[in-house]
Amino acid sequence: MFSCHHVFILLFLYRYLRLAVNLVAFCLHRPIPLPESPRLTAQNVTVVIPSLQGDGSELWETIRSILATEPYEIILVTVEAQEERARKMVKESNLTKVRICSVSQPNKRRQMVRAIPEVRTEITIFADDDVTWPPTLLPWMLAPLEDERYGGVGTNQRLRRAERPNLQQRVWGYLGALYLERRNFDCASCIVIDGGLPCLSGRTVAYRTSILRDPAFTYQFTHEEWLGQYQLNADDDNFITRWLINHGQKISYQHHKQAEVLTTLEDNPKFLKQCLRWSRSNWRSNITSMFCDGHIWTSQPWSTYAVYLTTVSHWAIVWDALLVFVYFDMTKTWPSDSRVMGLTMLVTWMFLSKFLKLLGHYIRYPVDFLLLPVSILFGYFHGLIKGYAMLSLNVTAWGSREGADDDDAYRMIRVSQKHQEALEFRSGVCYTQ
Repeated sequence: MFSCHHVFILLFLYRYLRLAVNLVAFCLHRPIPLPESPRLTAQNVTVVIPSLQGDGSELWETIRSILATEPYEIILVTVEAQEERARKMVKESNLTKVRICSVSQPNKRRQMVRAIPEVRTEITIFADDDVTWPPTLLPWMLAPLEDERYGGVGTNQRLRRAERPNLQQRVWGYLGALYLERRNFDCASCIVIDGGLPCLSGRTVAYRTSILRDPAFTYQFTHEEWLGQYQLNADDDNFITRWLINHGQKISYQHHKQAEVLTTLEDNPKFLKQCLRWSRSNWRSNITSMFCDGHIWTSQPWSTYAVYLTTVSHWAIVWDALLVFVYFDMTKTWPSDSRVMGLTMLVTWMFLSKFLKLLGHYIRYPVDFLLLPVSILFGYFHGLIKGYAMLSLNVTAWGSREGADDDDAYRMIRVSQKHQEALEFRSGVCYTQ
């Protein structure tokens, strides 16, 4: 029969084993090195940028930084209403390597599918319209793809910090920077252990064009279903990551300063809406990976425990409260001095565990250590965001970017039973996975 001691040990190990192992793995992580005589070069790369506005200083900065890496070309995919603005920007800036495509309605999956047939190179890189690339990025992203077993490559991301931020911007920016830091840590750690990671982020990601042009991929990418009731047209990067894993393609993550992409996040209360959108996406994708596809349980057992299961089981305030409660029950017969000392050690470890994986950020920005209490409190508050996301998985709204929700009704479409049967028939007869 389990005693309180056994319960405490099991809870403690389940809660913190992944942190301890991932810390070691993160220290052992080394990116795949650059080959001496690479077969793939920048001229084998086409960069696809889905964009809503098709113009603007932020988009121009993105294009400028990408052009500095000298890819074969850039395909900018916008909506028909903004196509003229995009063409005007390209013409006035004399961007000879930029082609313009458009779709009738804004939707990232639709924009990606529109661009893929236009790609003339072996490698396709998707990039958001608010990222800044270092000039050294492409060789690092192409290095893993020298091996035909690799189908996709991601890279580490950091926040582009605001210049002269006010207090509110500093606090929200700090939380956004930690979000990216945690993600970098989890990706770099899991890729070392079993080759898995949470998701190849669509902010900047490279794929073999042949995978994207596979008719079976195209069909499933544009006909993904959620809960058998909805056609899902959001969460594009999660879908492609799952596709690669389920089809035996290896994935890589290049965590290196010369492959570091800068991006922007909201530095105001809209950041909460971003967190809600990310949480919904994680719920949908991780549930699909674990309980519908199921392939990750055998192909990526550590990532399943350390990343995917945390969607269901990781609630910071619940775990911390439960550990303290079980500790008090376990030590009720201990001398008071020993009990206080043990509690002090437990609380100290809990405190350390909340910033150890973020140590790199605090080394780069020591002043942010003053905001550590904010991140701890936000970690507890995030449980509420996660809980609300769990109860609203059929919602796909952004709520944080102008024009981003114009296509919200298209992102998740209810599928009638008759239409669902037709989809299943077409999928079964015409396409195989």
